[in-house]
Amino acid sequence: MRGFACRASNFLKRNLDNLPYNPNFNFFREFAQSTAIPKKQLRVRDHGYDNYMEVEKKTRKVLKFQSIILAEPTQSLPISRLENLARRFGFTRYEAGAFVLKFPHVFEIFEHPVQRILFCRLTRKAILQIQQERQALAEQIPRAVTRLRKLLLMTNEGRLRLEHVRIARSAFGLPDDFENSVVLRYPQFFRLIDAKETRMKYIEVVERDPRLSTCAIEEVREREYRERGGDAEDVRFSFIIDFPPGFKIGKYFRIAMWKWQRLPYWSPYEDVSGYDLRSIEAQKRMEKRAVATIHELLSLTVEKKITLERIAHFRMAMNLPKRLKDFLLQHQGIFYVSTRGNQGKLHTVFLREAYRKGELTEPNELYLARRKLAELVLLSPRKAKVDKELVGYRRSRLEDEMGQVTRTYVEDACEDFKGENGVGLDKDAEDDLTSDIGSDVDLGDEGDDFIDSASLQRTS
Repeated sequence: MRGFACRASNFLKRNLDNLPYNPNFNFFREFAQSTAIPKKQLRVRDHGYDNYMEVEKKTRKVLKFQSIILAEPTQSLPISRLENLARRFGFTRYEAGAFVLKFPHVFEIFEHPVQRILFCRLTRKAILQIQQERQALAEQIPRAVTRLRKLLLMTNEGRLRLEHVRIARSAFGLPDDFENSVVLRYPQFFRLIDAKETRMKYIEVVERDPRLSTCAIEEVREREYRERGGDAEDVRFSFIIDFPPGFKIGKYFRIAMWKWQRLPYWSPYEDVSGYDLRSIEAQKRMEKRAVATIHELLSLTVEKKITLERIAHFRMAMNLPKRLKDFLLQHQGIFYVSTRGNQGKLHTVFLREAYRKGELTEPNELYLARRKLAELVLLSPRKAKVDKELVGYRRSRLEDEMGQVTRTYVEDACEDFKGENGVGLDKDAEDDLTSDIGSDVDLGDEGDDFIDSASLQRTS
């Protein structure tokens, strides 16, 4: 072996000595740079979506306090009790009262005429917003049924765990009691596979309707075909691309995107169980099919966004990749992953083409009703009409350091308080406070928003 290496070395030396000198000659072959989309890319922030999440961070906390107040029979409760109940959301002592004071357009603090202690209730504007949201939710039940049917059609076996759908019910516009009001109410569409444990129940589609097998991106392509005619042949398998500001697009990346846009793929509603997926071409098509699946999943949501942790619940049923976050960062022109709103613990995925300047391009009634709460949250406290006869707050220097809020009584008591004709909840609504309410869960150690640690490591 040593003799062979020596002879090879002498052979190369004799041949290289006879070659003319070339300063640009490289003995090692220079491989061409790959024109494939890089597997790992740095996330480029888009402040429009991040600001959206900062507002939603406040509305999530407000929804938590609203649920506590509405769970009371009189739609009001003492501040001391509110502080105790808010501890399950991560609030410490005196933080709950300080938080309520920041939003006078949503919460109203008054002095009880009999008990002579501070109480908290919702304002009329907040109660009106809740009524409008519930009315919009009830009116769009038929569309929610269609969303659930399409969601089940995208799975391998045509079924999903009831618990996974329950966790994401708000994103898809499903009511809290969707098991009875949607699944059991429409036996011609859904079949509930019952089990002893609630977590083992499954929702199964009765039959596959080919009329529901059209993706939202296919409808966009059809409109493009009608407008451009034969010139739109290049959009047959393409997606709408809108990179965030500051995203660097190099020469080879542009070539890779051009190739990827023209790569055919199988529809998310198509059954691929009988296909041979071992070839490289089949793997590329499956990767693009995963992009189309997440795109369709976001299109089925009310606000065209959903948390990454909830998408992970559907990963096995929809043939999605393991490292979801890295996979989505490869396609920042289609999706945006925001870490704002919950100290980086949750990742919210937006469909970029559905938003413009922080608002939905095609809003629906349920989305508009939910945004009214955000408008109340963003209203300046100075514009709130606070009754001077109720109670005033002041902060001393020591209390400012401790973060405590004290109250000073006023001369006259408030008028006799009677329960507002607000919106009530069921008796077990207080027990449901540990589950997600309204939008995605913001605070606390609630299991609905977090999957097991192994899954989180794959998605992060």
